[in-house]
Amino acid sequence: MVAEHDSGFELSAHEGTYSGFTALMKWGTIISFICAAVVVLIIAS
Repeated sequence: MVAEHDSGFELSAHEGTYSGFTALMKWGTIISFICAAVVVLIIAS
């Protein structure tokens, strides 16, 4: 269990990790969409 005086540090670590995760998911989605569009264009031509 985390001691009560350490909760601020744990929260900031959690926010940093979550922020990185959401940024990774955002860019991963964008790159996946671009790759899918390229594949569709290649198949259609």
